[in-house]
Amino acid sequence: MADVNRLGSSTSPYLLQHAENPVDWWPWTPEAFEEARRRDVPVLLSIGYAACHWCHVMAHESFEDEETAAYLNENFVCVKVDREERPDVDAIYMQATVAMTGHGGWPMSVFLTPTAEPFFCGTYFPSEPRPGMATFRQVLESLAEAWRTKRQQIDDIGRSVVDQLGARASAVQGAIELPALDRAVELLAMDFDPVDAGFGSAPKFPPSMVLDFLLRHHRRTGSENALTMVAQTCERMARGGMYDQLAGGFARYSVDGQWVIPHFEKMLYDNALLLDVYTHWWAITEEPLAKRVATETADFLLAELRTPEGGFASALDADTEGEEGLYYVWSPEELRELLGDDADWVIDLCSVTGTFEHGTSVLQLRRDPEDPARWHKAQAVLRNARQARTYPGRDDKVVAAWNGLAITALARAGVVLEKPEYVEAAVAAAELVRDVHLDESGILRRTSRDGKVGTAHGVLEDYAAFAQACLTLLGVTGNSSWLRIAQALLERVLGQFVADGIFYDTAGDAETLVWRPQDATDNASPSGVSLAAEALTTLASVTGSARYEEAAQQALAASSALADRAPRFAGRGLAVAETQAGGPLEIAIVGESGELLRTALKDAPWGTAVVSGEPGADDVPLLAGRDLVGGQPAAYVCQKFTCRLPVVLPEDLRREVDSAR
Repeated sequence: MADVNRLGSSTSPYLLQHAENPVDWWPWTPEAFEEARRRDVPVLLSIGYAACHWCHVMAHESFEDEETAAYLNENFVCVKVDREERPDVDAIYMQATVAMTGHGGWPMSVFLTPTAEPFFCGTYFPSEPRPGMATFRQVLESLAEAWRTKRQQIDDIGRSVVDQLGARASAVQGAIELPALDRAVELLAMDFDPVDAGFGSAPKFPPSMVLDFLLRHHRRTGSENALTMVAQTCERMARGGMYDQLAGGFARYSVDGQWVIPHFEKMLYDNALLLDVYTHWWAITEEPLAKRVATETADFLLAELRTPEGGFASALDADTEGEEGLYYVWSPEELRELLGDDADWVIDLCSVTGTFEHGTSVLQLRRDPEDPARWHKAQAVLRNARQARTYPGRDDKVVAAWNGLAITALARAGVVLEKPEYVEAAVAAAELVRDVHLDESGILRRTSRDGKVGTAHGVLEDYAAFAQACLTLLGVTGNSSWLRIAQALLERVLGQFVADGIFYDTAGDAETLVWRPQDATDNASPSGVSLAAEALTTLASVTGSARYEEAAQQALAASSALADRAPRFAGRGLAVAETQAGGPLEIAIVGESGELLRTALKDAPWGTAVVSGEPGADDVPLLAGRDLVGGQPAAYVCQKFTCRLPVVLPEDLRREVDSAR
């Protein structure tokens, strides 16, 4: 049991969950593979994350079982990886798993040679026989026997997988031109669900980046079709069971096509991205639902995901006391006991009809209550009752990239929705990442926990998302130190993450893996390269640098093929392309004016570079040489540093922005 403590010093809550397993786990280290070479045994690589329901199931069934653990320890070197801490390792072996099995997911169970080459891949394996599924023990015994008797074949498979999947890619050429943006909207419309909204069929994930693209497209072109898809999807998501009707915040996805039953974990990246979408939707339409959901989602981030150090935790677990969704669901009997005469009204309002397991339901709010005060009273009662339940586990590691997304969303929402506490929270989170994750040499670490930095190097999404967050704070706070940090981060991106015109997900001076991952897909969260395109576009606008502008276009080219074939998986790339297509706006606000700043962030297209500061702030190029007008704060609207006459009134700034589109 002493060796189990190899996971005990981790900053990953997922690894710590396995620190007392009888399995002799190793973290991902060179020493683990050296041990496999010394013993001449294969490696079991088990990848998951703390909020993963089926990861918990497999852990309870197999990794906590003494007999299974003894067999693993005798025949394998067992390595446990948190996919959120090591997305580079996860990306490589997920690519192999999908290639070898046709599907992927977590827990991911990959068997490697001592040189880290994959020869057998799978996901969840049950402990007991199930139709069409081998048990975990059967898999282990078969592979241990094959290792002894078919070693050459196994080595050949591993080398072949690495050779084929790790083949060096060529740089992608070609911009996302205006016709491609129009075509993307047409393809999305073909995939749009006209009944229940969203795209495709069940399970439905929140298409936050696609919605961002559609909103930017509507702003530029006036497309009502684009806006309609956004409005219908945002409304259905917010009124269904995927949204927490009592405390705000979105679950990871809906298992059905009607947004009724969620997969209950709540992820930071989802809620950061959706906060920005609902803020953007409200900025364009002033739809009351958009403002309510944006406010409640931001409040959820501050109330339930904020860490004592000022950052934001990664996720809330789906399970409570071993049962998925137990914290969130209600039976009619519970509601009658708690709400008395209001119970039947709430049961009807919230569609409590046994939509989940054991006669329970997730609360929905398919219409606005005709008696808001009555609903708010019931909400308070149910919130208080729910607080007496066992709270879901919280993965409280701080991930640099996801905190970057949250910082950007909160800073923007704080100004647009006039909630200064959101800006304060954004600044505090940015200071934590700056002070804990970023070292003196400019290397950004991926994670921290309890103020202690993790060992994993940041990947491209970490550098780019945090750089964009710093550029957003530059505009919101007027503190030019955020520009220096953003510029240093993006200089490291260009120096270490780009080779032969290709943006890679890992740095050139980071750990060498069996191949160097690169993926332009905007999936559950934005790809590193599309985030880099966004941050470089903003930095080019702030500095006037042609070099950054060219790098942004080069990064965006990586999304062009996906944008053309499968725009659902190029949402952030398409959104950045919309910003570039409009000729990125730049707004410099000289002097302190909350109204001018709010107008700039609310009424200018998302993606506009906004900076603010006092006269003489020459360390911010976009502010250099700009002055007050008649002693009053002034806004300068520019494109590629060519500026219109400054204005001092918010309504004049609004007109300037409208005419510049």
